[in-house]
Amino acid sequence: MSLDPTARRANFKDSIKRFFCSGYTGELTFDKSLSSPDLLNDKSVDRWVNIDLGEIDRGYMSTVPLEVYCASRKDPEGFKLAQLTDTMVDLLSDTTMTDGMKRIPFYRSVPSGPDDWVLLGSFVVQDITESKELRAPDNTKYIILFVTLKTASKI
Repeated sequence: MSLDPTARRANFKDSIKRFFCSGYTGELTFDKSLSSPDLLNDKSVDRWVNIDLGEIDRGYMSTVPLEVYCASRKDPEGFKLAQLTDTMVDLLSDTTMTDGMKRIPFYRSVPSGPDDWVLLGSFVVQDITESKELRAPDNTKYIILFVTLKTASKI
């Protein structure tokens, strides 16, 4: 017996990556540390977002935590960082919904091509909590958005 597609970490990860890649046009990384965005030695990058998938609680209503790191350099008063953080919160919110909760498409991903994605349902952005402005040793400023996604799964 194999694991149902609605409970597969690979599908969680691929769906989240697809959402951010299609919704944000700036510099975006996955699974990288804050110090590595000289993004392939390009010191001209002055703002970026890193998405980190957390510890998933699989169940009939799975909980998928994300840490969204909004980071900036060459930003003396943190204005670029504030704008970037606002952009991410806006991406993860939906004011057209009565509850304000964004629905993110949840797919079964197949590595053979982009047309092979099968819609399984959606993630609901249940909660967004924001850290204070933090500073890395190289003076990169960053804010972490702690995002909680929920989705129905078959376990």
